[in-house]
Amino acid sequence: MTERDPAQRSPRPAPGSGWAHRHRDVSGGWLRPTVFGAVDGLVTNASLIAGVGGGGVAPHTILLTGLAGLVAGAFSMGAGEYVSVTNQNELVHAEVALEADMHARFPQQEHDELVDRFVSYGADRQTASTMAEAVARDPEQALRLHTREELGVDPQDLPSGVLAGGASFIAFSIGALLPLLPYLFGGHTLIAPLVITAIALLAGGMTVGKLTGRPLLRSGLRQLLLGGLAVAVTFGIGRLIGTPPA
Repeated sequence: MTERDPAQRSPRPAPGSGWAHRHRDVSGGWLRPTVFGAVDGLVTNASLIAGVGGGGVAPHTILLTGLAGLVAGAFSMGAGEYVSVTNQNELVHAEVALEADMHARFPQQEHDELVDRFVSYGADRQTASTMAEAVARDPEQALRLHTREELGVDPQDLPSGVLAGGASFIAFSIGALLPLLPYLFGGHTLIAPLVITAIALLAGGMTVGKLTGRPLLRSGLRQLLLGGLAVAVTFGIGRLIGTPPA
């Protein structure tokens, strides 16, 4: 086969043409706890306010309940996310240490395992063996590749527990604060908090849709429907039980 004429080759796209692009963050380092924290704070506190408000309590009691829910929920979400991510990272590090020990004790078996992995990707065995030998020349890179292939994570690119916990704490606080704003400024009815909650749910869902590439309106309406269901159920329970007699 003759080499293609250079003049007929497709030109390399110019900078800024859209050929070079960056993928969205799918590692969950900050996006997941931020989104979950904000939505959880919004839905949790809006539902809490709707529940006690439906029971006919005084606005001051609703405000106190909402503030308590904000503080308790923010610390719970932040601490839970930090512990979850930290424990996951510790598990990964333990498995990396185990993999390093296996490399030291059974180098040939680990080499054969990597060869089989490359073969499963479509390489012939000779090429796969050559690739595995090239990787093995750098023990640190070999350990990283083995860990990434076997565990599905990159030990050098793990999410930060502090970042995840802090993002969750702040996001929950902001989300939980939104339905409280009318009461902080002297409001006395549930109408304004519920309107703010509906707008925030719709906007939050559309923001997630923008980040994930899903249809904006569909994502927003889905979030509004799910959050609205939680608020409606808790309001109904509060309305059913009502304020106990003095």
